[in-house]
Amino acid sequence: MHFDPHRQPILVLSYCAALALVSCFPPQAAADETTTESSASDFAAKAVPFLEKYCASCHSGSDAEGMVRLDQFAESADVQNHFELWEKVILVLREQQMPPIDADQPETAERVAALQAVSQELDAFDCGAGSRPGRVTIQRLNRVEYNNTIRDLVGLDFQPAKDFPSDDVGNGFDNIGDVLTLPPILMEKYLDAARDIAARVFADENARKRVLIHTAAGDSIEEKVEVARRNVDEFASRAFRRPVTQAESDRLFRIMTLAYNADSQENEIFQTVVTAVLVSPHFIYRVELDANSEATDGVRPLNDFELASRLSYFLWSSMPDEQLFERARRGELHTREAVAEEATRMLNDPKSRALVENFAGQWLQLRDLDRLTPDRELFPDFNDSLRQAMRKESEMLFESLIREDRSVLELLTADYTFLNEALAGHYRIEGVTGDEFRKVPLTGARRGILTQGSILLLTSNPTRTSPVKRGKWILDNLLGEPPPPPPPNVPELEAGAEALGTLRERMEQHRSNPACAVCHTKMDAIGFGLENFDAAGAWRDRDGRSEIDPAGSLPGGRTFAGPVELITILAEEKKTEFCRCMTQKLLTYALGRGLQPFDRCTVKQIVRQLSENDYRFGILVREIVTSGPFMTQEIEGSR
Repeated sequence: MHFDPHRQPILVLSYCAALALVSCFPPQAAADETTTESSASDFAAKAVPFLEKYCASCHSGSDAEGMVRLDQFAESADVQNHFELWEKVILVLREQQMPPIDADQPETAERVAALQAVSQELDAFDCGAGSRPGRVTIQRLNRVEYNNTIRDLVGLDFQPAKDFPSDDVGNGFDNIGDVLTLPPILMEKYLDAARDIAARVFADENARKRVLIHTAAGDSIEEKVEVARRNVDEFASRAFRRPVTQAESDRLFRIMTLAYNADSQENEIFQTVVTAVLVSPHFIYRVELDANSEATDGVRPLNDFELASRLSYFLWSSMPDEQLFERARRGELHTREAVAEEATRMLNDPKSRALVENFAGQWLQLRDLDRLTPDRELFPDFNDSLRQAMRKESEMLFESLIREDRSVLELLTADYTFLNEALAGHYRIEGVTGDEFRKVPLTGARRGILTQGSILLLTSNPTRTSPVKRGKWILDNLLGEPPPPPPPNVPELEAGAEALGTLRERMEQHRSNPACAVCHTKMDAIGFGLENFDAAGAWRDRDGRSEIDPAGSLPGGRTFAGPVELITILAEEKKTEFCRCMTQKLLTYALGRGLQPFDRCTVKQIVRQLSENDYRFGILVREIVTSGPFMTQEIEGSR
């Protein structure tokens, strides 16, 4: 499928008019009035001939372009297993990205009929048949979670995991169970860290009291042993994030006994036991066991303690607090109402700052800022303080969505930001003095995160802006519409000796290659809308001797004159795509696994609830934590 940047205006208008007729029917009307069987027959009668005529030459066989094979769908779209593919087909049909300009073009009626047939197939997607909660691979605590858990367990905040190997990343995040392996070197680090933590605990009076909560009233050996065992059991229960079993209690008591019989001092005895607890798989991993669980059709509800851990590691990147533990002990945490109530409380807790640092930091790639520096000669005023201020600005905007339960769309459209004097000066915004950050209203061409220095720096080259990087970043991270990988043997922009003129002119020459135009037309248009911002995020009217032209045209003929109009289009006309993308990212992070085709009904339901509740961030979180994939799990081997 190819992007077609040179459609004739009359054809575009006639296509849009026809599409408007298709769109005027209620979205569910076709699914309500048409059976799955008839939708399949419509697909075979209307979509398949279209695909064979206009798509098969490029999208057939093992070497299909973009690894998209359409020749395997002769009778049905098989949406249960290929939903994502057909969403992309609808996108390129609607935006006229196919066929390429040098191929035969369909009549408007053909295009609309094919679009309607594929859309009807998607509307007939059987959420009942496809409803599955999935299964999360046992999750090791990553470095951030380990540090935070030790902090909340013993009250010592000293980053014990700072020397651990870097955590692998899967699906964009470092808390994905499938990639959190345990190599031998890490096991050695866990043992060293456990010994160090235990020694620090018993050298710090406050930490010691968090471990040895109870004291014996008398001096008898029996009473001291009973209290010691009670302290160890309670510490282990908090560390394991569930009550210890009798067998576990007995093993820990035997460790105490062995240390005692070796004439160890009291602190040494308890240090040995604390070390043993901290190297246990039940501390290092978030364990969810299927044994003795009630299951229906291979699906079991998570118990109260498992839900407490899912909530706390999602929203706090740490262990549950005492209120979560207490509600779990009382058996109060397994209802949707209770989980939603606790999530609201936890979002209002300062520890939800972890959601900013660890979710937004990875989704928006803010963590990558530390390794980026624009060219020193071209940007002599850029320094580390400015870089850190840019990151803080973005984090504070995201945090304001959480704290004030604001619309997630404000991430795009916010007409306010958070600045200190240095960053305000960089943006040429007056009236801000001092190092402290404060909320500042925006005028002019800055809106939301796309015009913040952090994102503009992330999506630039060291010496110049990159409309391609900026456009691709938006498609990838905000709209969930990643372009296919570039075709082989296509030179980089700078490699073309014939490419002369302004950056826009050179990019147009680059796009003269039809293989490049497929994706670049859309990416470049979005990127050029932000071209008034240089590689360090400062405003500019000219690039060298050339005046900047930030205007552009998006697929379907939608035009904009600059960054504010571009952002308005994204927030108004692509808000469903943005909300779906954000939901997919946050659900992936919350579950600690990549999403599967059967998850899309959950995503669709969450996006629907968002749209019906002013797109508030709290609704997004509430719908995730009360969803089937979050509150239940498939029994291993049941599928």
